[in-house]
Amino acid sequence: MSSTHDAPPVHDEREAAPPGQRLPWAALLAMAWTGFVVIMTETLPAGLLPEIARGLDVTASGAGQLVSAYAAGTVLAAIPATALTRGIRRKPLLLTGIIGFAATNAVTALSGDYTTALVARFTAGAFSGLLWAMLAGYARSIAPPGQKGKALAVAMAGTPVALSIGTPLGAFAGSLVGWRWAFGAMTVFSVALSLFALAKVPDVPGQAAGSRTPLLRVLLAPGIPPILAVVFSWMLAHNILYTYIAPFTSYAGVGLRVDIALLLFGLAALAGIWVTGVLVDRALRVLTLGSVAAFGLAALAFALVARHPVAFCLAVLVWGFAFGGSATQLQTASADAAGNDTDVANAMLTTSFNLAIFGGGAFGGMLLQSSGPGVFPWVLLALAAVALAIVTTARRHGFAPGVRREG
Repeated sequence: MSSTHDAPPVHDEREAAPPGQRLPWAALLAMAWTGFVVIMTETLPAGLLPEIARGLDVTASGAGQLVSAYAAGTVLAAIPATALTRGIRRKPLLLTGIIGFAATNAVTALSGDYTTALVARFTAGAFSGLLWAMLAGYARSIAPPGQKGKALAVAMAGTPVALSIGTPLGAFAGSLVGWRWAFGAMTVFSVALSLFALAKVPDVPGQAAGSRTPLLRVLLAPGIPPILAVVFSWMLAHNILYTYIAPFTSYAGVGLRVDIALLLFGLAALAGIWVTGVLVDRALRVLTLGSVAAFGLAALAFALVARHPVAFCLAVLVWGFAFGGSATQLQTASADAAGNDTDVANAMLTTSFNLAIFGGGAFGGMLLQSSGPGVFPWVLLALAAVALAIVTTARRHGFAPGVRREG
């Protein structure tokens, strides 16, 4: 039998798409809502560190470890959890992950000590790894032929909405009514989501035992290593700037509030994901090359003209636009390269992404301490050049040109 990786993309044998051409909007919106809850849960502590520190009687640095614990859970659980659940039907697995978020957010809200909160956050991260790994394949499997990329773009729309609107709003609300109420609200959101998903998301089978490729073969499949390298280099650059946007904005001295900068970023990201949704099934390679190049141009603008308010805002908009479609572009490339092993490949992608989050915080912090925020754009530009070079060379496998073939 020839490998499914030799001629990507291949038809996913779990295909359950309806015969018509209409997207299953309600189901895809449930998946976008899932992404919103996952990202909100991940980033909420960052905006409430002083309140959490006081509530748990720890330092602000200690409260920040709630973010690290979540990322650690994602990194450690994504691949093994996905490997263990490859054969399980998708809808029960989706509902289990959503209810897991409801439970872990409830425990975090009610936790009376720091250790309990850390364990809850780590467990939430583990559920995050499972959900991120399965959402891409699930969204594609319920989409009509020729619209899988568009379906994935809709399913991924919750991420920029959470980053641009949800997280700042959650932090603001938490500062008014208390951080525990903010996590309590996420519990309510998760319960409501589970009911909506139960009613609107169709079920599809897991991957048949005979078609499951060993993990190492998936990792080494043509296209997967360069995609993971692009994920890490591009998202490392993004997370350095996103994590430390406050000190960089202050350094630029343009008088722009951080929440306004993030709002501009998020609105541009929504535009980016819309453009990606329209074009990804026909021009994945062009989109990815353009997005990475646009990110590099934004970094160059931050380096050269960041102290000019209009130029700074334009650079933020270009950055957001480039980032908006990145998840869809990279997950589409990963799914094409992996074939029937989409979920495992996306677990690897999720792991690489969260390692970049780790690296963005750690490496960015080192740069901030040693050189100051002025060095950020040059580091971003170098990482963007690496990512662009990889996409350029991965023409045959990973980021192939032309209209994507399905079926």
